[in-house]
Amino acid sequence: MFLSHFAVGLAAKRAAPTVSLGTLILACQLADIVWPNFVLLGMEHLAIAPGITAVTPLDFISYPYSHSLVALALWGVLTAMIYFLLRSRSATFVTLVVIASVVFSHWVLDYISHRPDMPLAPGDGPKFGLELWRSIPATLAVEFTMLAAGLRVYLGATQARDRIGSIGLWAMIAVLVVLYLASVFGPPPPSPEAVAWSAEGVWLFVAWGYWIDRHRSARVA
Repeated sequence: MFLSHFAVGLAAKRAAPTVSLGTLILACQLADIVWPNFVLLGMEHLAIAPGITAVTPLDFISYPYSHSLVALALWGVLTAMIYFLLRSRSATFVTLVVIASVVFSHWVLDYISHRPDMPLAPGDGPKFGLELWRSIPATLAVEFTMLAAGLRVYLGATQARDRIGSIGLWAMIAVLVVLYLASVFGPPPPSPEAVAWSAEGVWLFVAWGYWIDRHRSARVA
């Protein structure tokens, strides 16, 4: 999944209105933020295997520390704890649960889309995946439906304070869609290292989310 992760971050704004969109994007993409660093350090591994799925040529050989169920549960708790330490005055129990859940949602969505390569925990053990990526039409339908739903919830929970709050949001959505379609229909990447370095670009969307959030406010019921 790609767009669907961002959809979860957008939708979570309704449940946690005091949390910046930047923080929610960081949470929904935390697995893919730590993953490229583990790849570059040699702790996790992938290969380029065109045809391994219809949607992506990436063969995720090993990523137990960034993408296993246990690891993401722990990453979620850690992220919520750090948020509490930084924002103790506004960090309600519900807010912390939302942040931890958004982090963990990454495993659930990847379980739906991936081949059976999603581990439960570090170490040898069974791996899971429902293989949505076998079908490009089905994957696109799920991704864009979830993005539209997440965006609708976000727009219902917030309103723009100025033109930046509106234009900035729609520009980010447009860039996400273009990048996603390019990854699906473009040529395979040249190397695992190139994939890892390009994945560091997720930080751009975290910063973009913080920028957008400064120009939007919660809607009054």
